[in-house]
Amino acid sequence: MINGQLKSKIDKLWEEFWTGGITNPLTVIEQITYLMYARMLDMNERNDEKRSARTGKPFSRRFPENKQHIRWEQFRHKSAEELYPLVKDELFPFFAELAGEGTLFAEFMQGAQLMIQKQSLLARAVDLVNDLPLENKDVKGDLYEYLLSKLTTAGINGQFRTPRHIIRAMVEMLDIEETHRICDPACGTGGFLAVAYEYLLEKYSSPEGIEKEPLFDKDGKPMLDTKGQEMFNTIYTGDLLNPENRRHIDYRMFNGFDFDSTMLRVAAMNLVMHGVKEPGIHYQDTLSQSFAERSPQEAKNGFDIILANPPFKGSLDEEDVDPAILKVVKTKKTELLFVALIQRMLKVGGRSATIVPDGVLFGSSKAHQTLRKHLVEDNQLEAVISLPSGVFKPYAGVSTAILIFTKGGSTDKVWFYDVLADGLSLDDKRTPIKDNDLPELVKQYKAYQAAVMAGESTEQWIDKAQKAFLVDKEEIKTNKYDLSINRYKEVVYEQETYDEPKVILGKLKALENEILADLNELESML
Repeated sequence: MINGQLKSKIDKLWEEFWTGGITNPLTVIEQITYLMYARMLDMNERNDEKRSARTGKPFSRRFPENKQHIRWEQFRHKSAEELYPLVKDELFPFFAELAGEGTLFAEFMQGAQLMIQKQSLLARAVDLVNDLPLENKDVKGDLYEYLLSKLTTAGINGQFRTPRHIIRAMVEMLDIEETHRICDPACGTGGFLAVAYEYLLEKYSSPEGIEKEPLFDKDGKPMLDTKGQEMFNTIYTGDLLNPENRRHIDYRMFNGFDFDSTMLRVAAMNLVMHGVKEPGIHYQDTLSQSFAERSPQEAKNGFDIILANPPFKGSLDEEDVDPAILKVVKTKKTELLFVALIQRMLKVGGRSATIVPDGVLFGSSKAHQTLRKHLVEDNQLEAVISLPSGVFKPYAGVSTAILIFTKGGSTDKVWFYDVLADGLSLDDKRTPIKDNDLPELVKQYKAYQAAVMAGESTEQWIDKAQKAFLVDKEEIKTNKYDLSINRYKEVVYEQETYDEPKVILGKLKALENEILADLNELESML
């Protein structure tokens, strides 16, 4: 959580871009990302310089002697007329040079372009970015999340930002561990990976490793909750992680792929701002056969956990789709191909929580049925969680579900849960409401998993009239592997009793007589 002062700074920065003629939210975030990157490069260089002066050990410089003038602290004080050509003609080409040296952001900073056309806008943007607390590692992640919350349009290939609380529920249900290797094959802005990192820090923080930082509003006054209590930002240090696991988290754990360069820049910055030192974010169409050629260890049996909300539409080069995926399900539908891809990318015993459109659950085509049969017969399909249709507004109103499955084995029973509310209204405004099934979803799913692992009874989920219930594999099989919750959920109707027609007519006549008497009384008063 960030305070009111910081929100005001970001809102002002956003407004400057908007009034300056840049109205595409993704472009605004991309341009702000470039400026943040430029400032963080200089911050890291300064830290290395101080460390080198203290220890006497040399370090590999990011800025050679002839490039010192394009460091953030060197150019941020310049006038708009001096600043613009320096950033456009020297700083951005320098990003491309760094890309050639294989640094973080290497694969996608090479195509960086300054889209800001007005000198005055660039100068104001530099001032505002300089005012953001990027040196505070405990605030940077929330800062970038707030920036991303302003992204309210889907990408050209159907990508859109998955609500953070939905991701959090998925991460909690999979209960990620510090040794896992995690991937999102269509990572977009990197939301799944960022939330997984936050969850790990919370999970591996001792009571002594949890810090409280007071929150202040835009006027510098302490922020209070609805009960008048002072609000705090909770900081999890992850102090229970040993050095080896910490290094794994910083350099190997988080992996994301996308073929939208803008999204990749945003995703990389999102994870860096959250605290991951070098996330494995790569430019790649994971449905393409080139994926297996370039990244054979990732394309097959590569990951312990895959979290994803793959695009449901968009461009697809049919001839370039990996034949190994088409062997599982021959189709042009990306939502089916991605589920087959995810199953292939998982290690045996690896698990996935993936969001799919409802059509995947009940589609009648051969491809739909083949994929569902594959999930049930050749893997352990653990859960199908139905989400209400408004959770992705204002991006889209499509109805969706979360599939949780383990690669390998076979399915005995499938656990269903019907989420009716997620704590926000299901219209375009998505305002907070009291009803929220997500905490109960996570609680019941964990209870079910614990019962299964302990070999205990699962009878409490037999009743199909509940929000959570179990369905036997054989019943699913006889329904052509249909996985839609409405196929199995039992709706209990309360029997209504009505009066006889003569009794109802009598009541109506009595009511008419009362009205007539009142009218007569009014008439007598005239």
